[in-house]
Amino acid sequence: MNSLRDSLDLIRMVRPQAGTTALEHEIAAERASSLGAAEQRVVKAIADLNSDGSDHVSRLHHAQQVVWAYFVQRELLGFKRHGDVIQELKIPAQVLAGLGTMAAPQR
Repeated sequence: MNSLRDSLDLIRMVRPQAGTTALEHEIAAERASSLGAAEQRVVKAIADLNSDGSDHVSRLHHAQQVVWAYFVQRELLGFKRHGDVIQELKIPAQVLAGLGTMAAPQR
């Protein structure tokens, strides 16, 4: 057996319902991992925003884009309320105020 698909085929022959259960478990694990990575991008973007440095506007825009993508991903997974993560991750109001906005084209 060389692949996950071969393993799943064997499992289905023995217990058909187990094949889909194994696949569903792997998909759920990948979703959790992906959401965790998105959350870490938010944490980093907020830390970068709060650090001293030049180009605050660029860092703010980046944080808004990262938080927006994180919220979209959460909603795709069925999490419709974001209040808890806003508080837990300490997402500033200035970031929330610009979610989904686009930066002006650079010339």
